[in-house]
Amino acid sequence: MLKDLDFHPERQEEELRRQEEEALARRVRREVLRVQSGEADADIEADRQAEEEAAAREAEERVRKERRRNNPFYRLVSGTILVGEHASRSYPYLMTIAVMFFLNIVVLFWSLHLDLRYSRLEREVQKLRERSIRYEEQRYRMSTHSAVSRELELRGIHLQDPRTPGQIIR
Repeated sequence: MLKDLDFHPERQEEELRRQEEEALARRVRREVLRVQSGEADADIEADRQAEEEAAAREAEERVRKERRRNNPFYRLVSGTILVGEHASRSYPYLMTIAVMFFLNIVVLFWSLHLDLRYSRLEREVQKLRERSIRYEEQRYRMSTHSAVSRELELRGIHLQDPRTPGQIIR
């Protein structure tokens, strides 16, 4: 069985609290002595001057930022020009222009699509014309008198040409 004689959490907490109170009392005494000797006045004056300088720098910085914010080029680059009163009155016009640009893009793509379709159909028509001309030439070659006679001979059919020219009936 272990005997715990050294560890008493309540005593340690009381000891820590007592040490903190003593440290606070020492600081208070030191500050009182400084105030009575006049050292604190100089520190207070230095702190006050530092605060005034910081306030002056802050005001100067605010003025510089305000000047920069009012610069038209800065407003254009940063986009804050769009939240201004003049621009907000123009929003309906800007939206109209945006819609027109969108419609322009749609029409351009539509016309490009139709142009591609027209070109494809034109090529197909050209091919069909060429094929038609070739078929016409082939039909003409096969329908001549000599071609018909040759074909009949190959098939073994005997045909005689008329000895008198044909008559045209009107």
